[in-house]
Amino acid sequence: MASPMSPKAFPVSWDQFHRDARALAWRLADAGPFEAIVCITRGGLVPAAIVCRELGLRVIETIGVASYHDYKNQSELQVIKDIAPSIRAVGDGKGKGVLIIDDLVDTGQTAKVVREILPNAHFATVYAKPEGRPLVDTFVTEVSQDTWIYFPWDMGLSYVEPIAKETKG
Repeated sequence: MASPMSPKAFPVSWDQFHRDARALAWRLADAGPFEAIVCITRGGLVPAAIVCRELGLRVIETIGVASYHDYKNQSELQVIKDIAPSIRAVGDGKGKGVLIIDDLVDTGQTAKVVREILPNAHFATVYAKPEGRPLVDTFVTEVSQDTWIYFPWDMGLSYVEPIAKETKG
């Protein structure tokens, strides 16, 4: 897994993320019908808002799973907010008719936890890395496992050295 110190950086602007989240909605349009969305917080909040708008969904729930406690290293997972019983009761009681949204599947550890809770839900992410990709049903862009994605909500505007200057030392 890459860390913020990885030379393989994939910075994503707000415009690009919005386009990618809308592309995810296009891919999901025929995958339903969905009765509810469960977004994995915090990263899933922004794409879930966009997907909900595009698909006309109004039942939105969250599950809080914390894995990056210091923004550098993934550590033991904690479910810090569970899914409401009303969402667990949708469809077959195992997630049928529920769309799970997250920004990224990395190692798949978070996805495994949520899949155990809603095994029949449709799992979608905007970005996917190879280790976690088998756990999601739909995604937009795959990046290498050693790439660190810089999401727009984690960044401010600042100068960045050209790649050529960084590699020449």
